[in-house]
Amino acid sequence: MVTTAATSAFLSIASPASDSSGKITGKIGGSIPASIDARGASVKTKSTSSGRLQVKANAQAPPKVNGTKVGVMDGLKTDDGVTLSPPPRTFINQLPDWSMLLAAITTIFLAAEKQWMMLDWKPKRPDMLVDPFGLGRIVQDGFIFRQNFSIRSYEIGADRTASVETLMNHLQETALNHVKNAGLLGDGFGSTPEMCKRNLIWVVTKMQVVVDRYPTWGDVVQVDTWVAASGKNGMRRDWLVRDSNTGDVLTRASSLWVMMNKETRRLAKIPDEVREEIGGYFVDSPPIVDDDSRKLPKLDDNTADIIHTGLTPRWSDLDVNQHVNNVKYVGWILESAPLPILETHELAGMTLEYRRECMRDSVLQSLSCVVDKGVGDLANSGLIECQHLLRLESGGEIVKGRTKWRPKYANRIGSSGQLPAESA
Repeated sequence: MVTTAATSAFLSIASPASDSSGKITGKIGGSIPASIDARGASVKTKSTSSGRLQVKANAQAPPKVNGTKVGVMDGLKTDDGVTLSPPPRTFINQLPDWSMLLAAITTIFLAAEKQWMMLDWKPKRPDMLVDPFGLGRIVQDGFIFRQNFSIRSYEIGADRTASVETLMNHLQETALNHVKNAGLLGDGFGSTPEMCKRNLIWVVTKMQVVVDRYPTWGDVVQVDTWVAASGKNGMRRDWLVRDSNTGDVLTRASSLWVMMNKETRRLAKIPDEVREEIGGYFVDSPPIVDDDSRKLPKLDDNTADIIHTGLTPRWSDLDVNQHVNNVKYVGWILESAPLPILETHELAGMTLEYRRECMRDSVLQSLSCVVDKGVGDLANSGLIECQHLLRLESGGEIVKGRTKWRPKYANRIGSSGQLPAESA
């Protein structure tokens, strides 16, 4: 109805054709007078056929308003003898009926609004209600930062689970977002305003990671992170990764950080001004991962089982501080892991000690050694421990590490270690 009314406002409808005698002929045998006088009476015309009937309407007197007769059609005479001429044809009086057009538009918008309101915009998963955009938020009285990550298809490996590099990237992202949400992010990569004034940056010296279970494609993981003091000139950062749907612990990690001068590339003490900035965010809790204080033996060409040479960083491997991102070291270390272990086992934990920076022009070597030489059938064996060394071709050590491997698809019985009360 609305569309028809709106269309008729723009398109004129042609009047029925009339014959030469001034009568409008229909499909029936009679004829209709072509003109009607002011009172509604038919104007008499001569019939062209004796078989046709003359139609005469009942005349009705037009109403009067203040003594003046109204309802006179254009171009006809009134009883007073005054001939009314039709109004001149102008652009204004030929415009369409805008009220009909407005009614049509209003009806369309009301129908669209109704359909819009009928849509179900509620998220289907409860984890999306907590952090719908994955931006993260500070919880537990401002001491813990929490952020959700969805495992993408390009973040899984051959085992259909998230890669170790993906998990490490989540840890690094939450650490930086924690500093940003706390309002402490300066011009640098995770540096506070006072650190930027003194050209200081954070560098990691030790990282311990324990993986209880790897998430798969489509899973949503919840990462909690917090910081604590470590000695006089260090800081410890811990992470707890859980399945956002079940709450099961997936990964635990603990790291130690110190300050380095960006220009001299030397380690520096924490200034009092910086300590005042970050001291209020420290949590008094033990490390989430028990410290593995065992000394890492030094590997060389004689003790290593596998040596990969010619490893060079790409431009995309550098961070804003112009050194290789620490996550890239993990990939280089795993490059030299024995292939039978990679095929039958999965990484259960690792301890990394960072010794020096790796720059853009560095050329590295990755060395690995299986500690348990008595391993027979790797598919049916238990845990396997390997030692690793990432060094420059000139001989300087970059990273020393120890990895633990467990058979794939083995039953996971909880997580070892005690979780801090702040994240339980």
